Amino acid sequence: MKILLVHNNYGKYSGEEAVVDKMASMLTEHGHEVAFYRRTTEGLRDSAVGKIEGFLLGIYSPSGVRGMREALHRERPDVVNVHNLYPFISPAALFECKKAGVPVVMTVHNFRLICPTGLFMRNGMPCETCLERGNEWSCVRYNCEHSRLKSLGYTLRNVYARWTGAYRKNVDAYACITEFQRQKLIAAGYDEKKILVIPNSIDAPESYMPITGDYVAYIGRLSYEKGYDLLVEVARRNPAIQFRFAGAMRGQSNKEIPENVQFVGYLQKEALTDFICQSRFVVMPSRCYEGFPMAILEAACYGKPTIGPAHGGFTEIIGEGESSVGRLFIPNSLEDLERQIVSLWQDPEEIARLGQLAFDKLHREYSSEVIYKKWNRLFQELVCQK
Repeated sequence: MKILLVHNNYGKYSGEEAVVDKMASMLTEHGHEVAFYRRTTEGLRDSAVGKIEGFLLGIYSPSGVRGMREALHRERPDVVNVHNLYPFISPAALFECKKAGVPVVMTVHNFRLICPTGLFMRNGMPCETCLERGNEWSCVRYNCEHSRLKSLGYTLRNVYARWTGAYRKNVDAYACITEFQRQKLIAAGYDEKKILVIPNSIDAPESYMPITGDYVAYIGRLSYEKGYDLLVEVARRNPAIQFRFAGAMRGQSNKEIPENVQFVGYLQKEALTDFICQSRFVVMPSRCYEGFPMAILEAACYGKPTIGPAHGGFTEIIGEGESSVGRLFIPNSLEDLERQIVSLWQDPEEIARLGQLAFDKLHREYSSEVIYKKWNRLFQELVCQK
């Protein structure tokens, strides 16, 4: 089977790019032929012309539509797997798939189908106003992107896609990465029969060497919506505990950093593996719902549990009650976050127990082989239907 992967890369390498690359390797390893239609946003924010171009093409991109048409003609795929279309491909390109009679499955990485920013967040708190009102204009009203031009552009591209039915008319299946996400699409009026859950995957090791670790680890972009500043404040309150942050800084921070906090920058491959292994556990204090935080799976590979907020997909991946493979804290609550961190830090046996449960769940639900079978079943069904 031949699968065409469609993705507009972001300005910097992100989790979505990693998922697309992982998808390609997973399919290739199982004997499928993979082709790409990719464009990139890299350098777009560097000039006013680039910003205006992104504004306009996100609504309708003639070159994106043409590029999709050419890719379909050149590659003759059996299935198209769409990831991100903004800004240089645009949802209008999906009509070309319909014309060519090629089934489309969309990997739903975030909430952008029903929220212009894709985050379901405003002023640091979850916001579902656009879902509740059935339109996207609140993004302009509340200036959710903190830029009038950007908020308007994001709104208009969602409005255009909704008015033209670009997604509803042309996408045959929506592969959500969490049940939480699936329920939001259903609430927005998307066809329940077309929506299923296929989580992100990871190549899980056969075993791991238990290491106690001597610091609390954070993995991810250092930006406000990720809540890293909450973790810095917990560090300030607990000088006896070491905290290390792995990730790229978004913007500049004038916040005074306590001595027990160390920023190690963006890490990959062996450096990231070593960073996780030497930690005691991982904390993700996100203010927003997130999509599917891969850091939880990366930590589980080495028997490290994760502390995360009790909202969005975190409640599914980390879990609650006896089946929990980590700890949940009250979202945006500095006090509860601190309580969970300090109590877990002082309980090595509980860390080891949760770490083993996380490793077992990883193999059971998120290993590449388990997820591949779900994707292959879906592809086969779509091709048979066509």
